[in-house]
Amino acid sequence: MSTTQQADGEIHEDQLLNFLVNALDEEVALTLAENAEIDAEDIYEVLVGACADGTSVSTLCEKSEDAPHENSVLYHLRTKFDLETLEQVGNALLQKDVLDVLPQQVEVVSDLHLRPYYGDEDGTDGLYHSQAKRGTTAFHAYATLYARVKNKRYTLAVRRLEDGDTASSVLAEFLGVLDGLDTEVKAVYLDRGFYDSKCLTLLQAHNYAYVVPIIQWGEAIQQELSEGWSRIIQHNLTGKLDGHSWTVEFPVYIDCTYLNGRYDENGVARHGYAADAPFIETPREARYHYSKRFGIESSYRLSEQAIATTTTRDATVRLLYVVVSLLLQNVWRYLHYEYVATPRRGGRRLWWWPYKEFVNMVRRAAWTALAVRRAVPANRPPDDRFHR
Repeated sequence: MSTTQQADGEIHEDQLLNFLVNALDEEVALTLAENAEIDAEDIYEVLVGACADGTSVSTLCEKSEDAPHENSVLYHLRTKFDLETLEQVGNALLQKDVLDVLPQQVEVVSDLHLRPYYGDEDGTDGLYHSQAKRGTTAFHAYATLYARVKNKRYTLAVRRLEDGDTASSVLAEFLGVLDGLDTEVKAVYLDRGFYDSKCLTLLQAHNYAYVVPIIQWGEAIQQELSEGWSRIIQHNLTGKLDGHSWTVEFPVYIDCTYLNGRYDENGVARHGYAADAPFIETPREARYHYSKRFGIESSYRLSEQAIATTTTRDATVRLLYVVVSLLLQNVWRYLHYEYVATPRRGGRRLWWWPYKEFVNMVRRAAWTALAVRRAVPANRPPDDRFHR
């Protein structure tokens, strides 16, 4: 008869904040002058608190009695980091502890995220320009690499994008990250932004199984996706580099779904996927496996719930906020699995601990540590309506 192991202790809110601040302090070097009135931990406490609170560093400092002055925190954030170093350190920070809980084999996902920029059109240098979306063509853009484990996403790397960056250059860096892991990669799932000849060539060169939704470039593939039923075809794309051209050939799995009154006049939707994986034999399997990439919780959606707000165009500061936001998710999933879940035969029992509750706990801990204002001045004493 098996017994369920009971919890041996508790993790309190202040310990969650300590865990995050310690992680930043160990991986992100922040050198301050000997006569500085604040230390690195003070800055990281404000940084984590602002992300959990979903507010700006300035706002959090203004309403906190024990927080450093906002100008001091922002000065160090703007002057103590450079973009290239932050990207390297940020990836090491995101992988910290996470690599210890990954299974022997994982599926990985890469996405491109575009955060709209609505500022002055003359001030878009260093931003990423793409097709119009949500009323703008300029974006603060980031590419992310995740390990997907049973509908949980662990961020392994993040990279800022700017004009001149290509999907293939980003993918080459991410494949380099994967090559350095001890974990075996079962398959790579990419969004359609990675569908081009260079990316497909890279995937084949690294010998990774992959699934990528296709874009209907050219009359041939448009014709294939406008008629017929589910099937597998051979397709190719031609690429050019330094005056040299090459052709990459790959299978395309076309999956047809039928729903009366939807899609075209015949109620048929055709989905095409460039796929090469030993566990995918039919078009339906290609579509099924690709759909798993989204998971239960979207890391991008969750990052919007817990990220420091800012109006700065400083690319390094913005990337730092994105890294801390993704770190919050990684720490939540790591602690949930390693400390909150109950070991038992057949797998751990994951106790109910939603991300929103985790963020609220970190927020309250930061409020307490920084002595956030809990009362406002009043021009007369509260009357009986304020008491019970």
